[in-house]
Amino acid sequence: MKSSSRRINIAIDGPAGAGKSTVARMVARDMQYIYVDTGAMYRTIALKAKEAGLAPNDAEKVAELARRLEIRLIPGPDGQKVLADGEDVSARIRSQDVSRSVSEYAKIKEVRSRMADLQRQMAVGKGVVMDGRDIGTHVLPDAELKVFLTASPRERALRRFKELGDRPDVTLEELEREIADRDRNDREREIAPLIQASDARLVDSTGRSAEDVAKEITEWGLAISRTISAEEK
Repeated sequence: MKSSSRRINIAIDGPAGAGKSTVARMVARDMQYIYVDTGAMYRTIALKAKEAGLAPNDAEKVAELARRLEIRLIPGPDGQKVLADGEDVSARIRSQDVSRSVSEYAKIKEVRSRMADLQRQMAVGKGVVMDGRDIGTHVLPDAELKVFLTASPRERALRRFKELGDRPDVTLEELEREIADRDRNDREREIAPLIQASDARLVDSTGRSAEDVAKEITEWGLAISRTISAEEK
């Protein structure tokens, strides 16, 4: 990004499997911004809670775990590493077991509050692309660019199915049902539910490549940053 452009924050929200993480990484790369994968943070809480034998209804104990756990997101040439108390959990948080349960742990009020505080701290200096479920509505309501990225349930399930490789442990139909259940949990949770911010731009990625979607969002981001720079002169 040219130095004449002012750095902004970009919030990308949407349901599971819409391509948020892939697109957000591309936008951050093209704008030379920092990418913050908030979903990975919640997955880390779910993983560590499950390993500690804590169910989602053990809300107080899970909240205490979230308060004590140090989560770091480290960018690298092979993608973002996720560290939990210094341990690399990047692969383990992507397991199907974690995927099935993460929305239940993410419902816990104290967990969301703790994660939101950490995420806001990451965005203080601007120049951040952050994706999740409630970034534009709750975490970064003042983000200069907000995008609500979605896709049809079938396409989202198919994308997840392909990510599992040649030997998936779940059928496409099961994945589609799980995505529908997760959508419902995300929409109906009491704290910071999944909704489109009133000033977010709706992008349907069904039938579109991640590169095409990322290019569109990057162009919006660059235009906004240049406009702000011009207004400040």
